[in-house]
Amino acid sequence: MPVSLDSKSQLRKTMRFWDVLLFNIATVLGPRWIAAAGHNGTSSISLWVIAAVFFFVPGALVINELSSRFPEEGGLYAWSREAFGPFHGFVAGWTYWIYTVFYFPGLLLASASMSAYIAGGRGIELAQDRTFLLMISVALLLVAVVLNIIGLNIGKWLQNAGGVGTYVPLLMLAAIAAIVSLRHGSMTQFTVHNMLPAWNWDTVNFWSQIAFAFTGLELVSAMSEEVRDPRRTLPRAVFGAGALIAFMYIAGTFAVLALAPAPDLDPQSGVFHAITVGSIALRVGVLGILAAVLVTVGNAGGVGSTVAGIARVPFVVGIDRYLPGAFGKIHPRWKTPYISILVQAVISGAILLISQINDTTRGAYQFLVDAAIILYFIPFLYMFAAVIRLAYRKDRTENPHAVLVPGGMPGVWISGSLGFLVVLIGIVVSLVPPGDSSNKLGFEMKLVGGTAVSILLGLILYWRGARSQRQ
Repeated sequence: MPVSLDSKSQLRKTMRFWDVLLFNIATVLGPRWIAAAGHNGTSSISLWVIAAVFFFVPGALVINELSSRFPEEGGLYAWSREAFGPFHGFVAGWTYWIYTVFYFPGLLLASASMSAYIAGGRGIELAQDRTFLLMISVALLLVAVVLNIIGLNIGKWLQNAGGVGTYVPLLMLAAIAAIVSLRHGSMTQFTVHNMLPAWNWDTVNFWSQIAFAFTGLELVSAMSEEVRDPRRTLPRAVFGAGALIAFMYIAGTFAVLALAPAPDLDPQSGVFHAITVGSIALRVGVLGILAAVLVTVGNAGGVGSTVAGIARVPFVVGIDRYLPGAFGKIHPRWKTPYISILVQAVISGAILLISQINDTTRGAYQFLVDAAIILYFIPFLYMFAAVIRLAYRKDRTENPHAVLVPGGMPGVWISGSLGFLVVLIGIVVSLVPPGDSSNKLGFEMKLVGGTAVSILLGLILYWRGARSQRQ
């Protein structure tokens, strides 16, 4: 039996509606983005609204159409291959996978920084301790990798706990902020004027992070053949999770700024600084520790969901023989793409260590975030272009299961073009160093060099695979 049929046939359909909904929340919603928005100031509120209207909503519509028309393992890679052929499909799939080697270290560092607040009053000090951050980061990565190799029937519970563990503390944050503001007033004055975008270098760089914070709804589509009734389940979960996520980003930013002024908020762990301030004001200090415990679980779920989803892309590319065939192997006992998961984890761990060389913790974190955004947004350019190209195929209107972008062809063009433009702007502004960067040239060289080498490595592997196929 061909490897493609044999490997895919062994995958287990374990994901139901609530699993997918919580998977989406664990993957997309990040307290660190609320912390970064708070650090940026009140203008972040309007940026959330702009990104939701011009990027998040069009993106959700596009993902629903493509995932319901082409519910294949590999998701975004499969859609790009369908629209533009094997080479462009590979570029989309490779950059979508390789971005994780930069994304995981940034996510892990932020997660470790937040978990420091479990220690209560020592949390602020521990959140800047490099040794502590590295130890917790490695531990979180190991937990996520082991559970996802064992299988989605086990690993999905980490993702489910991650969705709940992310959302509940943010609801706590909103409630604490509302009570403290009513009793003592808000630490930040909100006006229409100061909530409008403030156009400076920090805001320009931060725009890409706002757009990036809304991405991830497409990830579970890479596991379509492990979802029960994917044509029906995926669109419902995307709409449900999307509404919950957009609401919480805006409400959470209001909350952190109500509890602490923007300069006091760390862009990684500012949510917990705000919760700590609020719980002290209410004289219920245990709330901060409880929230830190929950979000540590939530962040572990976020790492787990990303490991699970992204690993399916090189798995399918390996089946197509554009990556070494080992990537397409299934574990004989647990029926998971274990080679893909292990390679991903090892490279991410190495980047985590390298990123700490000759840099501050914030500088290392910012480099990882910007490199991840640039690589991650390249396949999104393909996705938004693919929905337009594939809309001209006859089977679009003949497919009774398709959840189409509303408005016919004009709706497809509007959604695809808006998403493409926002992503393109996000890539460009990611190259702009933050305003407080001490070595702007060094930041640029490391960022451009890291992303260029990552893409070149993928192209070398593609040409090797294509030559092997011809032979």
